[in-house]
Amino acid sequence: MNTYLFIYYLIQFCGHSWIFTNMTVRFFSFGKDSMVDTFYAIGLVMRLCQSLSLLELLHIYVGIESDRFLPRFLQLTERIIILFVVITSQDEVQGKYVVCVLFFLWNLLDVVRYTYSMLSVVGIYYHILTWLSQTLWMFIYPLCVLAEAFVNYQSLPYFETFGTYSTKLPFDLSIYFPYVLKIYLVVLFIGMYFTYDHLYSERKNILKTFYVKKKKN
Repeated sequence: MNTYLFIYYLIQFCGHSWIFTNMTVRFFSFGKDSMVDTFYAIGLVMRLCQSLSLLELLHIYVGIESDRFLPRFLQLTERIIILFVVITSQDEVQGKYVVCVLFFLWNLLDVVRYTYSMLSVVGIYYHILTWLSQTLWMFIYPLCVLAEAFVNYQSLPYFETFGTYSTKLPFDLSIYFPYVLKIYLVVLFIGMYFTYDHLYSERKNILKTFYVKKKKN
C-alpha cells in the first residue's frame, strides 16, 4: 500500500507542480494578461488533479490513509463544487482574475502537501517541510475560502441570466440555482470552521510527534 500511496502522491505532486510552474511562468511573461486565460491554459489538468483527489476519500474509508473522513470530504467538496459546478459551467466566470488567484492558492497548498505526504510515506521527514506543510494552510486556507466565496458571488448574475441548473419539477415545484449558491455561501463558511478546527488539532499532534522523534534521535 505504501508503494501505491507513493505513486498517487507523486502523480498529484507532478500535476500540481506543473500547474503552479505554468501559472508562475505565464504571469512573469505576460503579466495580468495571463490571468484572464488561466482556466483555458491549465483548466484541464486542474480538473484531472481534483477528480483524482476524490480517491483520498476512498483511502480514508478503507484505512490506508489516516485522516478523518468528514473534514477531508468538506475540503474536497468545496473544490469540486466551485471548479466543476460554478467555474466550468460559466465561460464568463472562467476569465475572472479571482479564478487565477484561487488556482494559485490551491496549488501552492497542494504542492507543499503532496511533497510532504509523498516523502512521509517512505519515512523521509524534513523539519522545514514538516513545519511548512502544517503551518502554511493556516494563512492560505482562509484566503482560499474567501476566493471561493468571491467566485461564487461573481457567478450569480450569470446563473440568473442563463438559468443554468435551474429547473422545474413536478407539482409546480422548481429549483432556482442562484438560491442554492447563496445557501452554499453560508455552508462554505460553516464548513471552513470545522475544517480549520480539525487541521489545527492535526497540526498540534503531528508537530508534537515529530519533535518527540527528533529528540529521541
